[in-house]
Amino acid sequence: MSTPALKPREPGVAAPVISLPVRRGRRRRMVLGLIALMIVLGVAVWGGLNMYRLATATQAAVVPATAVKRGDLTITVTARGRLQGGNSEMLTAPTSGGNEIHIKTLRKDGELVKAGDVVVEFDTTEQDYKRREAEADLAEAEAHLAQAQAESQAQQEEDRYALLKAQADVKQAEFDVRKNKLLSTIAARQNELALQAAQDQLKELQDDLGNRKATGAAGIAMQEAARSKARMQADTARKNIENMTLRTKNGGYVAIRQNTNLNFFMWGQTLPIFQVGDAVRPGMAVAEIPDMKDWEASATIGELDRGHIAVGQKVYINVVALPEHRFSGTIKEVGGTGGPPWDRHFECKIALEKPVPALRPGMSGTVSITTDLLKNVLWVPAQAVFESDGRTFVYVRSGASFVPADIKLLRRSESRVALAGLSEGQIIALTSPEQVKKQKASPSGAMKAIQR
Repeated sequence: MSTPALKPREPGVAAPVISLPVRRGRRRRMVLGLIALMIVLGVAVWGGLNMYRLATATQAAVVPATAVKRGDLTITVTARGRLQGGNSEMLTAPTSGGNEIHIKTLRKDGELVKAGDVVVEFDTTEQDYKRREAEADLAEAEAHLAQAQAESQAQQEEDRYALLKAQADVKQAEFDVRKNKLLSTIAARQNELALQAAQDQLKELQDDLGNRKATGAAGIAMQEAARSKARMQADTARKNIENMTLRTKNGGYVAIRQNTNLNFFMWGQTLPIFQVGDAVRPGMAVAEIPDMKDWEASATIGELDRGHIAVGQKVYINVVALPEHRFSGTIKEVGGTGGPPWDRHFECKIALEKPVPALRPGMSGTVSITTDLLKNVLWVPAQAVFESDGRTFVYVRSGASFVPADIKLLRRSESRVALAGLSEGQIIALTSPEQVKKQKASPSGAMKAIQR
């Protein structure tokens, strides 16, 4: 609603009274002004408080510290471990399956199987083709052998008949020669020549029969060799097909192996286990059936602890899936050191004592190995010890600051360090004072201090 315009006041006329709407408009503007002023003052106060807190937090940030302690120190090595059977039955891809074979069927990881059950089946397409070819070659070789034997038999019958005829001709000629006394000289001579010819023919036939018999036998032997070769190839193809099915000899839980046949690798990523359809090289282990009576754990331990680990040491294992059980065991094998220079480690195998039926292959847990017990030694947290330029030192409090002091390391564990060169009760820094100063100087460090 608009305010009506005021007319000029005439002399001698009383001033008009201001209407109520005009007073309300002025009061509203005054209230809005006061509210705006209060908001500006609030923002200024909030900014000042933040600046004060920032300065106070920067000044109040201190170096975390602890005291040097004396007492008995147990040196313990801990690592992640994985359970497996001690005398596992390995199921490997057959070496006669070509360059690569593919998994057709595969049991699930952790599945219980009985002795004789099928665990892995590989694709037999290529082997089926080779078997059919070998069987066709065998049938052809058997046909050729039968033909060679029949021809040899027929030839032998023919030669026997020719031999009998030649022998009969010789006897007939000999009979004719006996009549030569009664015949003329010419006729007698003809009989003698006929006898000589019959004898020569018989001798030649006998020689040919021996050669033909040897030739026939050689031909049959060649066909028999070809048949044996084809039969062996067919048997090999059938055997290869049979080997493409892997059965377990002992019952137990199936543990599928990792597929190391993959062509890619990413740091920090665990290789997947074999699955149906994966390609497998001949001789690769696809699955294993652990011996449920002989359990062991495999752990990867850092190279620094290599000198403190020995066969026969006592080990305690906490299985993640069975928190109510604490298993004990002994180290049975220590492997060689390997890995990249920044992550040198070695494998340690541990024989498990008193296993329970609830254990399964592949279960993970924490392995704790007590390597030594030091009596009445000085020790500090491992994070308080620093190494630089060949020096091993800690930061000892001196007045209001910390100064580096060289020490001698006696033994080191993952969390504690036994040392010499300090006194019990001395205050040392748990982190580098120089690093704390850098964090104070940086805005991000100050903000972290404020958040704390």
